[in-house]
Amino acid sequence: MQIISGKHISRRQVLRGLGAGISLPFLDAMLPAAKRWSHTAAGRAADRTRLVTIEMVHGAAGSNKLGQEQFLWAPEGVGSDYDLSPSSLLPLDPFRKYLTIVSNTDVRNAEAFNAREVGGDHFRSAAVFLTQAHPRQTEGSDILVGPSMDQLYAQRIGDETPIPSMQLCIENVDQSGGCAYGYACVYTDTISWASPTDPLPMIRDPRVAFDQLFGAGGSPEQRAARMRSDRSILDWITGEVARMKKDLGPTDRNRLDDYLEDVREIEKRIQKIEARNAGDAQSGNGGNAQLPAAPAGIPESFEEHVKLMFDLQALAFASDMTRIFSFKMGRDGSSRVYPDSGVERGFHPASHHGGREQRVKQFAAINKYHVSMLPYFLQKLESMQEGDKNLLEKTLLLYGSSMGDSNLHNHKRCPLFLMGHANGELTGNMHIKAPDGTAMADVMLSLMHKLGMQDMDSFGDSSGEFTV
Repeated sequence: MQIISGKHISRRQVLRGLGAGISLPFLDAMLPAAKRWSHTAAGRAADRTRLVTIEMVHGAAGSNKLGQEQFLWAPEGVGSDYDLSPSSLLPLDPFRKYLTIVSNTDVRNAEAFNAREVGGDHFRSAAVFLTQAHPRQTEGSDILVGPSMDQLYAQRIGDETPIPSMQLCIENVDQSGGCAYGYACVYTDTISWASPTDPLPMIRDPRVAFDQLFGAGGSPEQRAARMRSDRSILDWITGEVARMKKDLGPTDRNRLDDYLEDVREIEKRIQKIEARNAGDAQSGNGGNAQLPAAPAGIPESFEEHVKLMFDLQALAFASDMTRIFSFKMGRDGSSRVYPDSGVERGFHPASHHGGREQRVKQFAAINKYHVSMLPYFLQKLESMQEGDKNLLEKTLLLYGSSMGDSNLHNHKRCPLFLMGHANGELTGNMHIKAPDGTAMADVMLSLMHKLGMQDMDSFGDSSGEFTV
């Protein structure tokens, strides 16, 4: 770590221009003279663990009997002696030092509690994932479930950053009224709940997320003028950048250039998608051909969309704009096809595999494809240094589902794994198989304690801590 002397700049300094406000990445110049990052007030605050919660719906092929026997999700070995090669988790092997698999947990509050709720598993599961609470069956406004894990954390630390938390998704959301089996669509549309009655909307359009992170500031007229100009957001802050660089050392100048280049690269990708979709619409092809109802900024490619969202999360962490993301990568009941998985069946039909080996393995291939999106994000976090650690060491990423065997619509042996070291709270390279009947809520309660919420005695249907 470079120790610098002389004046320092604030971690909260923002480069401002017409309708633009860009926070800075960590720079050595943010250190007061002769102090290490971890010994400063800003460093101690920024060392809060970042939290990313990711839901992928429909459970996993490894949750049914055949999948368990062939280790299609959880590996056979426990502790650090395990082989991921048969598993859908194989893409994570290069990052296994950050990987903690927690297998064999159940989500009882996603089950049907009475005859009227039977069959509605797809329409309550998303609401249960981060709340571990049972949703009230209603198609009206009297929705009720519980506060979600991410928002309980945001209520503790969210006021330390410009944006308390952000909620992102890939599939279409914001459908009003009832969906099916007597459940309001909002239960399916979000995984983040600020309170039992306050669901938070999720952002699907990368342009909207980008503007929230980098386009805030200025009057509505200024922001509109910037958008109409078709110029880069960086064009409005060139003078600010030049003035700041005069006071920076070579390392910081290079770090700032790399960061701004990343911002511009993401912006160019979004502009390219918008232009392509606008051109398709003008030519009569209906804009986004694969997703005709999608906003102009939505890529047709699932992988491109997911990577854009991961890039935005990585930059938000690097600039400390927010430390909390929830990311819904799928929507229950979706029949989207993932050609790059090698499977031609739609997602929901593939999840109803009937227990037949060939179709179970097809569903496992889709699971593996979804997991294969993560190394892109993990590599980015690992490459970003902040003080004494990289951002993956400072992050807790939780990936899972509140459904187990989607063919039976049950909620046993649900998929769950963690990535990152959570500021030393997780050792990584570990497979922990829970005793039969262990609630996923027990794991989440323990994780919330690791995030500093030791005063929480219970969460959802937890019965106590689970050692992770």
